[in-house]
Amino acid sequence: MQIVSKVREPLVTGGKTYKDITEDVCRPVEGNPSMGWFAGMGLSLVLLLAGGAFLGEMLWSGIGRWGLNKTVQWAWDITNFVWWVGIGHAGTLISAVLLLFRQKWRTSINRAAEAMTIFAVICAAIWPVVHMGRPWIGGIWALPLPNTYGSLWVNFNSPLLWDVFAISTYFSVSLVFWFIGLIPDFATIRDRAIKPIPRLIYGALSMGFNGSAKTWMHYEAVSLILAGLSTPLVLSVHTIVSMDFATSVIPGWHTTIFPPYFVAGAIFSGFAMVLTLMLVTRKLYKLEDYITMEHIEMMSLVVTITGSVVGIAYITEFVIAWYSGVEYEQYAFVNRMTGQYWWAYWSMMGCNVISPQVFYFKKLRTSIPFIFFISIVVNIGMWFERFVIIVTSLHRDFLPSSWVYFSPTIYDVMCYVFTFGLFFTLFLAFAKYFPVVNMAEVKSVLKSSDTKVYQSRRTISNEVVPEADRVPVDL
Repeated sequence: MQIVSKVREPLVTGGKTYKDITEDVCRPVEGNPSMGWFAGMGLSLVLLLAGGAFLGEMLWSGIGRWGLNKTVQWAWDITNFVWWVGIGHAGTLISAVLLLFRQKWRTSINRAAEAMTIFAVICAAIWPVVHMGRPWIGGIWALPLPNTYGSLWVNFNSPLLWDVFAISTYFSVSLVFWFIGLIPDFATIRDRAIKPIPRLIYGALSMGFNGSAKTWMHYEAVSLILAGLSTPLVLSVHTIVSMDFATSVIPGWHTTIFPPYFVAGAIFSGFAMVLTLMLVTRKLYKLEDYITMEHIEMMSLVVTITGSVVGIAYITEFVIAWYSGVEYEQYAFVNRMTGQYWWAYWSMMGCNVISPQVFYFKKLRTSIPFIFFISIVVNIGMWFERFVIIVTSLHRDFLPSSWVYFSPTIYDVMCYVFTFGLFFTLFLAFAKYFPVVNMAEVKSVLKSSDTKVYQSRRTISNEVVPEADRVPVDL
């Protein structure tokens, strides 16, 4: 007789101790940057400066530099806005939702995912601000503030104003949640610091955290409260972004499936970006014992599931258009598939629906190079999704006389490059000066997740121990 039970792979490998975790995570912060870090930061700064030059010239000359016209008044700017907001979705999901559900596999990846959220939202916020043309003049009108010109207020019925509330709330709560999670690790670096300036800086950031039982109790309580506040944001933020489109009467936009469709797509693209960043960070900082195949495999499965949901949404859109009997709606979707932008539509379908299905095969979802490639493909596909939704619904308007073919200008492309430079510059700076893995939370799961306990569980699950020889084992 043999007892067979499924045992999960260990979340911490290499037989690490609590001291090993502290040393491995603090080493990149306390030591000198590696050549890989300098290469990445150099490339990021080149993208930032090159894109910033075009962005600055465009702000000086006006947004007419973009490829906008009377019909396609939204193009790369709003496409990139929605794409970056979606990228930031996985951070809140990993940090808040999985914390409430007590999922231990989040512990090594939540810190970088939270940072990714902050930086992605910053990149997203750039686009609507720049879209104003003269943000230093008109930026104030996007805020719900009284003014000195009379009883003139923003239009609270406009979904564009809802974006202001949604994005600012999302950014604020995510920033607080991220910083609160860093406090115990800041205290560890403070206590290890030798030079006075780092000790002073990390001492201020740690906010007097002393590691006592009472302090830990308050820390965990605040974390749970913030997780509870953050969880509705996973659904609300991208739902509100989708209403920018769904509340209009434009064929291809005027549909009630957009809120859940956008949320699933945001989680889909966000987890793909987490995979991209974590695989690079894992290799660059030699964190293979903390960001294990269990973490990577779980994220790959989330990408597969959300990719399937997005695929169902694509099909549902065609069914709804057919069932509506509205010829304009039907034409909008047929035009997406077979019109001038057919290449964008089928790129979207191939990247978002077909490519993630390969993760059903364990051999492929445990291959690091292949997972990295698919994560890039998914992010490309999600950008095409937003492009297809926006441009193909606008370039064929109700009036054939206004039909155009949208082509981006060099200013469109370089402003997009600027956001990439900004994102990776911020992320690399974070990875150098902040602990990229949450030491406190990894230590909390070490006893139940390391290799030794995993082997003990395998022994107990695969062998029948005689009744007389059984002893209690703390696993």
